[in-house]
Amino acid sequence: MSKVNRDTTIKEYQGFVKEVYGVPNDRYFSVWDMITNVERFMMRGLKGIRKNDAQKIKINLLIGLSWFMSIMNQLHVDIEKNIWERFPYQCSYCASSPCSCKEKKVEIRQKLTVDESRRPKTLDDFQNMFEKIYPAGNRTLDHAGVHLAEEAGEFSEAILAYRGGHVDEDFRRVELEAADFFSCIMGVFNSLGVSTAEELALMFSNNCHVCHNAPCTCNFRDITEFKS
Repeated sequence: MSKVNRDTTIKEYQGFVKEVYGVPNDRYFSVWDMITNVERFMMRGLKGIRKNDAQKIKINLLIGLSWFMSIMNQLHVDIEKNIWERFPYQCSYCASSPCSCKEKKVEIRQKLTVDESRRPKTLDDFQNMFEKIYPAGNRTLDHAGVHLAEEAGEFSEAILAYRGGHVDEDFRRVELEAADFFSCIMGVFNSLGVSTAEELALMFSNNCHVCHNAPCTCNFRDITEFKS
């Protein structure tokens, strides 16, 4: 049986997604298809924010996050590594913690200092790191949702550019935008006051959360018509 543990690392969660969903992803979906599903469930999560429905937010963002991990697997991106390089306990732009971009009106991206001794170990640790860099108390849930939508668009644009030209520089942009997108998902969960790892452990306690098989045996229609 495959499952996500409460103390999962990002790398372990990415491996779980590959083990459970790698086969149907390879058979049924291109990167474009998976981007569509990321956006599909992220938008449903934003609808949950509009309706003040915490459960709708959680389930849709978790499913969207798993589609996102499927893209990382197909592109062979070590997302945990890229997240840490992008956010080494500092804002990726102003290099402060907490972020001081607005107060200092930072206009040029600052150089980051990476202290490996501070590197988070678990998904919870990474979520806590983002809370320190971008405190939930400094913005509303609506604001966090708007930022997530913005980064979803930028991640999609990066994929579009790379798939159009297959240039290494564009692939690096995919990695950077993927890290930014992940940070915004953590931002929404921090605004909710919810542990992403705990919610993933509840959803994925027994293989696929729908068919409960590994690899997933949901057919194409089951997947594309799934309602949450």
